Formats: sequence, C-alpha cells, structure tokens
Amino acid sequence: MTEREDPQAPNATDDAAPEVVDHQPADDEKGPLRRCIASGTVGPKDGMIRFVIAPDGEVVPDLEESLPGRGLWVTADRAALAKAMGKSVFAKAARRAVKVPPDLAERLDRLLERRCLNGLGLARRAGHVLAGYEKVREALKVNQVGRAGPPPALLVEAADGSLDQRGKVTALAPTLPVIALFESAALAAALGRDHAVHAVVARGRLAKGLARDAARLQGLRGPTSPLLIDKGLGVGDGADRPAM
Repeated sequence: MTEREDPQAPNATDDAAPEVVDHQPADDEKGPLRRCIASGTVGPKDGMIRFVIAPDGEVVPDLEESLPGRGLWVTADRAALAKAMGKSVFAKAARRAVKVPPDLAERLDRLLERRCLNGLGLARRAGHVLAGYEKVREALKVNQVGRAGPPPALLVEAADGSLDQRGKVTALAPTLPVIALFESAALAAALGRDHAVHAVVARGRLAKGLARDAARLQGLRGPTSPLLIDKGLGVGDGADRPAM
C-alpha cells in the first residue's frame, strides 16, 4: 500500500489561489493534530484512532500508527466511530470503495483492551508497577513507587474489586487518575499474580502510553461505562490532568 498524495496538503504549489488550500493535517505530518473524518473537527491525535485501508479494501485499525497507506483518523468516541462506520464516511475519506466490518467496534475494543493489559505487563516487568493493597497504599503515602522510585502516575483498580477497599486506596491520592476498566482476573494475568485488585504505575513513558490507551478505550465504551473513574485521565492538554 502506498501513500497517496493529497493535492490539498499545505505544501501544495497553487500560488494562484491560496485561499482554497485546505490546511487539514496530513497523515504524514509530524505535528500532533489530525482531523476526524466523522466530525470534521481537528484535535490532538492522542485522542484519536488511526485506520488504514488494507489491500482487499477492508478498514483496519492501526493502533501502532505504523501501517502504510493514507491514515483515516476518528475521534476515540463511541458516537464518532458509529458515524464513521455508516453513510460511506470511510469510503469518502479514502476516495475509494471500502469494506467496513460490522464488528469493527468490537474488534477495536478487544485490541485496545489487550494493548492496555500488555502495557501494564510491560510496566510491571520494567519495575514501574507495584501491586497489592498494602504496597499500593504505602506507595501513595510516600509518593514513591519502589525504593527511590518515581512518583505514582496512575492507579489501576479492578472493576469487580471491593468498593470499600478501592475507596480507601483512591482516597489517599484524590487527584491521581484511576483506571478501572478491567476485572481482577485480567489484571492478575497482566501482572503475573494469582490475584490482583490494586496496582500503582510510576510516572514515565509507560504510564503515559497506558493512560492514552485507557482513555481511548473508555471513549469507545461510552460515558455510561462504570469501569473508569476519570480524574483527569484524558489525553488532551487539560489543566487538571496530573503530569506523567
């Protein structure tokens, strides 16, 4: 699959009519902004999901943002994805006939969930995660993950864990983002434990990636999902979001 040139890209050479040049962010730009094909709004790409068209014409999620081809960006929002899947939105943006899998939303949910859990496991292997009720509480009290480690960046709480215990943990860090998207069995598998309800992730690159993926997953699951306590977990530039 090859990149298609966009005659309306900002570097187009139509000096005679500059007023018609569309400054929509191109897929090959290095900048942080992209245009959502569903809403037309421009925003940080961290809050969007990239899709490409496979050689057979199927719409494919590209969470790594590395697949060849022209990227089609959709805001990580359930309504935006539903709109993109209907009324030939993908086809118009791709300028060709495409096949939109009817279960695209479900596929994307599974891919993002797996990506989050894999990211949590990677952070654990890197020594950036502590798990267990007492260990997590202690890390929050001393504002440090591990001996001489970085400050906490994220709390991860099992969605099916005790609300009383979860409340006692989150009360120790009321401004810290909390991810509660996964059940204890999934967290335990990701963390290499028999049982897991509470975990804390240290500040750093791995925490940033996990926060971004969790926010996108929450957006796709919708605002009514009870599985995320969002205390500034959004991936935008909100002033209330703790630095990670």
